[in-house]
Amino acid sequence: MVLKQILEIFELMDKPQANGKEITELLKQRGATEVSVETVTGELGDTDCIKILIAGSEGKTNGGSAPTLGIIGRLGGIGARPSLTGFVSDGDGALAAVAAGLKLSEMHANGDILKGDVIISTHICPDAPTQDHKPVPFMNSPIDMATCNSKDVDERMDAILAIDTTKGNKVINVNGFAISPTVKEGYILKTSADLLDIMTRVTGKLPAVFPLAQQDITPYGNNVYHLNSILQPATATSSPVVGVAITTEQPVAGCATGASHPLDVESAARFAIEVAKVFGEGQCSFYDEEEYQYLLKLYGDLKRFQTFGNMDK
Repeated sequence: MVLKQILEIFELMDKPQANGKEITELLKQRGATEVSVETVTGELGDTDCIKILIAGSEGKTNGGSAPTLGIIGRLGGIGARPSLTGFVSDGDGALAAVAAGLKLSEMHANGDILKGDVIISTHICPDAPTQDHKPVPFMNSPIDMATCNSKDVDERMDAILAIDTTKGNKVINVNGFAISPTVKEGYILKTSADLLDIMTRVTGKLPAVFPLAQQDITPYGNNVYHLNSILQPATATSSPVVGVAITTEQPVAGCATGASHPLDVESAARFAIEVAKVFGEGQCSFYDEEEYQYLLKLYGDLKRFQTFGNMDK
């Protein structure tokens, strides 16, 4: 269970003074191997970008070869002050990722050391702006997406789970969380059977997979519609990325307060932890490498979808 960690991190995030330093200090105390926080300023304000490393027994940090899992909390902000009071729905991605990091840190300190390294990254902004979006408004971010990706995505990540509130749409209609097909270098690949099995184990229910359109995996700023920013990390890495969408039956605005459901956030965080356990063991595949190479042979690479394409021509 990760509910205790969810509630503890929520209390640190649900206030006007929320900041990355206070959160990272807690993680250091609980057993995180390496923690960093950097205040980054953009045109619309500033935010604290944080990164947490939990070293594995055979991970790269200790000179081993076990693969590294990245867990990214995607969001615009955890609050929209002064327009709105309180923690917003959009903050659930950061809440789930940091709570997973806290639980993994405590496990490490208690002797439950995973084989592979785990890197968690997100940013903390209690006063982010909002933006118009249909069917419901989105949270904006104080920093642009390229900057956010440069802070969230780490070259040491061999695979990435991107956790993001994904409630402002009409295509995902479940309370809880859903995962995406695997995205790698412009390809939308088949959904990982290993991740579906883990999801079933964690939720005790049939797995839920949300649809992706090609434009969803292109960079923000290219003037096409995006479901949301959940797959934006895939534009900044060659590693496979899977979105973990915290969802609802009805569309809910990212800037809505009082809209975080602790058990749904907990299940997403617990899913990330369970993936971390087996990924470092080499027992969880995000994609079929042989089939991917065959796709490249048949159709060539699709890395152009990680760029702005012909926008400047």
